[in-house]
Formats: sequence, structure tokens, C-alpha cells
Amino acid sequence: MAEEGGSDRAGKAPLTDAELARRFDRLERNLATEKAERAAAERPAQTDGAGMAMAFRLASEFVAGVLVGAALGWGLDRIAGTSPWGLIVLLLLGFCAGVLNVVRAAGRMSTAGATKRAEDGEGR
Repeated sequence: MAEEGGSDRAGKAPLTDAELARRFDRLERNLATEKAERAAAERPAQTDGAGMAMAFRLASEFVAGVLVGAALGWGLDRIAGTSPWGLIVLLLLGFCAGVLNVVRAAGRMSTAGATKRAEDGEGR
């Protein structure tokens, strides 16, 4: 049994030059599409250094929020004599602020990355 487009064309008329050209063009387009898809899949999204920098930034955003909350709570306890309630309350608020800062920073990074990918895609 002959496959479609195979070399076994017994009983069929030979292909014309126009048909061969159309088939060749279709093959070229398919190969170009496949090559572009493979190149996009093999290309790393970011370098390791950029990913490490993002991770350090997010970690520092979180740690800064917690440390500031703890320092303010400790200071409030020393001044007002409310130990340990000021530390506990402001430490929890610092934790919440740190999480909020991380979520905001990650959202900005995600948006910036999507914008950059869209610009790279349009420029090709």
C-alpha cells in the first residue's frame, strides 16, 4: 500500500512542476516552523545569574519586612514597657508586610518578563 506523497505512484500520472513546487514550499514551511519551535524550546528562559538575582531580591524583601517589624516591636516594648506584646504584634505585621512585598515584586518581575518575551517575539 502506498503512502500519500510516497515514491510508489504506480498507476498515477507523474506530478507536474507546479505540484512539486507546492509540495516543496509546504515542506519548507513545515521545516521552518519545526526548527523555530525547537530553537524556542532549547533556548533557556534566563541565565542562572538573573534567576539567582531575582531569588535574592525576593528573599531580601521578605527578610527586611520581618526584621523591621521585629525592630519596631522591640523598640516599642522598650519605650512603652509593653513587653512582649509590641514585639509579637509588630513581628506579625512585619511578616505580613514581607509577604506582601514579595508578592508585589514577583508580580512586577512576571509582568516585566512577559513584556520582554512579547517584544522579543514581535522583533523577529
